[in-house]
Amino acid sequence: MTIRLSNSDARRVFLATQGLSRPRGALSKAGLLELIEAIGFVQVDSIATVERAHHHILFARNPSYRREHLTALLEKDHALFEHWTHDAAIIPSTFFPYWKHRFARAKATLAERWRSWHENGFETYVDHVLERVRREGPLMARHFEAEKRPPGGWWNWHPEKTALEYHWRTGALAIAGREGFQKVYDLTERVIPARHRDAEVDEAAFIDWACASALERLGFATHGEIAAFWDLVTPAEAKAWVETNRDRLEPVLIEGVDGKPRASHAFAGSAALFASLPAPLARLRVLSPFDPLLRDRARAERLFGFSYRIEVFVPAEKRVYGYYVFPILEGDRMVGRLDMKADRKAGTLDVRRLWLEPGVRATKGRLDALDTELTRHARFAGVERIVYAEGWRGE
Repeated sequence: MTIRLSNSDARRVFLATQGLSRPRGALSKAGLLELIEAIGFVQVDSIATVERAHHHILFARNPSYRREHLTALLEKDHALFEHWTHDAAIIPSTFFPYWKHRFARAKATLAERWRSWHENGFETYVDHVLERVRREGPLMARHFEAEKRPPGGWWNWHPEKTALEYHWRTGALAIAGREGFQKVYDLTERVIPARHRDAEVDEAAFIDWACASALERLGFATHGEIAAFWDLVTPAEAKAWVETNRDRLEPVLIEGVDGKPRASHAFAGSAALFASLPAPLARLRVLSPFDPLLRDRARAERLFGFSYRIEVFVPAEKRVYGYYVFPILEGDRMVGRLDMKADRKAGTLDVRRLWLEPGVRATKGRLDALDTELTRHARFAGVERIVYAEGWRGE
């Protein structure tokens, strides 16, 4: 039987699986870990226009989120670890056995790719860097004195930094913490708990987990979306998994915002689960540009009719909106985007420009809801007041 989901029901399912329909009760440290396990991972980014992405993502799901809980889960409890999905991310440590397959897959390709960055070969430094960390304990890239690569190299990494990243990406090192957002590297056996570090899964179990766990967190997906969620397996492997597991799956037709159906997959029996999922929270929320709801830009555009890209790397004169613009979610609709920045020296949250989506009006109720949300963000960013620029509504 084919499940058919209207566009509004598809949005409701996706918002729920991504943790955006949860009640707003006080979030304990244990509750934070459960939330991250439920959504899968939280992307890490260094830009702190208002707050760094990982904090903003979690705050959007529960305004009682506390940064110190995340730090404790990462650096004291080691219930979370930092590694790579489609980008750097915070991941539950229970998933570490599956990441060992990622390490193995990355080893040969990274060595070959990164060798070309340094004419005299970064592998010269690989053993040296690992031995220093083994002997001296947690170290940062700045603890290694070396001449910087001439301008034009990728991120201008010096060879020791490249070696540190190679060992992190291939599993010998882990991130023990961060100082000023700079990574602190240590031996994996001193960071990841043994029960997770020593566990082994074979290739078949790895692929099955990567695909099944992605589909659980997406609710419904094509094989390409399944592969892209963790970025652990290839689209071909995800397609083969779908073919092999037809008895566990059923077809689903997802209505896009344009009314056109798109064939996807869901677990068998999902119709009852989908019907039981809660309605989206009605309140207005300002999301991080890196929110997982929008990570797959094509999926977000099909479901919400919201075309979004981050323009950080777009030359200023070619930007459509701005350097770092925040999407606005209202109920189950993406209603606009906002250019704002926290000025911590002045103690202000500077709101520079609002763009509402076509057909969305700047009603008093909507603007009041936005002001309430921005008041929350100002407190979260540690500033005292909101300053709205002249013409911020685009008059």
